[in-house]
Amino acid sequence: MNEEITVQSIIKALQKRWFFILVLTMLSIGIAAVLSFFIFTPIYEAETQIIVNQKSYDNQQLVGAQNVDTDLRLINTYNVIIKSPAILSKVIDKLSLTTTPERLMNQIDVSSASNSQVVNIRVQDEKDSKAVEIANTVAEVFKEEIPVLMHVDNINILSIAKASEHPAPVKPNKILNLLIGAMCGFALALLFAYMMEAFDKTIKSERDIEEILSLPVIGVVSNLEAHVKKKSKARGNP
Repeated sequence: MNEEITVQSIIKALQKRWFFILVLTMLSIGIAAVLSFFIFTPIYEAETQIIVNQKSYDNQQLVGAQNVDTDLRLINTYNVIIKSPAILSKVIDKLSLTTTPERLMNQIDVSSASNSQVVNIRVQDEKDSKAVEIANTVAEVFKEEIPVLMHVDNINILSIAKASEHPAPVKPNKILNLLIGAMCGFALALLFAYMMEAFDKTIKSERDIEEILSLPVIGVVSNLEAHVKKKSKARGNP
């Protein structure tokens, strides 16, 4: 019964406060649009790929499950080394960046598909050209330093990041932000409308009386003063 009353109350609030709900929803969408198009800084992404060449594992012929396990262990290790200060400090020096290894680490994402020898290095930055430059430099420095760090030489650059003539930012997601703004605005507007309806105890019509008393209205008392004034005007009296 309570759920039915709640649903009825929500429907009633929608019917009576629809204009308020519409205005607040549109206002929320407008705020999301202003933030997405004019306030948030666009972030661009560049990606480069490196490949782990298993033929250089100390000239050993690895087969079967041992081969796969060794690849995976090495790749997981490489993923950590790529974002380590040992690599990023040299990237910063090489590009003369005004940042720290810790902050640069937050701009870099390193991943690899399951059972794959390919490692993806993605870099995000406010400038498309800078993201491309950092991604390629990280791959180059890693390839140069890994023989020193692990005494292996089995890294090749599979593909390099390239600047686009018309780069598209990956952040902010404007469409998603507008949808979130619309949903949040509608939810807040519905909540406010429901609360306004719930706390509004004024009686505006016979229907309100019937709902409150659960009794039918069998008669209405008219406004006598207004009725007298109306008759006086009809007779021409001031």
